[in-house]
Amino acid sequence: MGERTAAGGGKWVDVAPERLPRWLENFASRHGPYREDGLTLIAADGASAAWQTPPGAGPAATMADLIRLAQAPRRLGLLLARKGAVAAGVAVGTELIVSKVDTHYVQGRTAAGGWSQQRFARRRDNQAKAAAADGAGIAGRILLPEVRGMAALVTGGDRSAVDAVLAPPALKPLLDLRAERFLDVPEPRHAVLVSAIAGARAVSVLVREP
Repeated sequence: MGERTAAGGGKWVDVAPERLPRWLENFASRHGPYREDGLTLIAADGASAAWQTPPGAGPAATMADLIRLAQAPRRLGLLLARKGAVAAGVAVGTELIVSKVDTHYVQGRTAAGGWSQQRFARRRDNQAKAAAADGAGIAGRILLPEVRGMAALVTGGDRSAVDAVLAPPALKPLLDLRAERFLDVPEPRHAVLVSAIAGARAVSVLVREP
């Protein structure tokens, strides 16, 4: 799955839960036998791999715990928002069981100035507020009824757009379940929502080479 450079050195790697045993085998092949220090692996050549539990999986003390918890099916809420597009859904394991996608037009920015610019900015602000309100309505209809069974809510897209959607007090139960993980996704569509399940379930590991 995805890789990204980590602040302070090394790289973050996202691993599908089903591939964890194979990933560990490959790590040992590349770096030699390793020992476990909690969820951190330290290999013979000095390489390390520090694991994080995925959203909704609960605490894990050992790699065996992590693999078991990560691979167990759990119910995750998904909320993606960018510009005027919002996608909400609930996944159980790898399957999307309920979803809704909606697009609300929001104008792009302009280089014009003066009174015309101010009028444009007001119009754009009103469109963004309407999109956030529509998104909040979708989140309320799709996600709130499932909130008691959800292990976590994973969000993605544009942070300010997601924050605006989740701003109404009625959606506080969703905020309480919001995971730290934030998915970098394009403008939400149904296919994007389906592909986001893998990102929400993935196990992140910080790998540092010797």
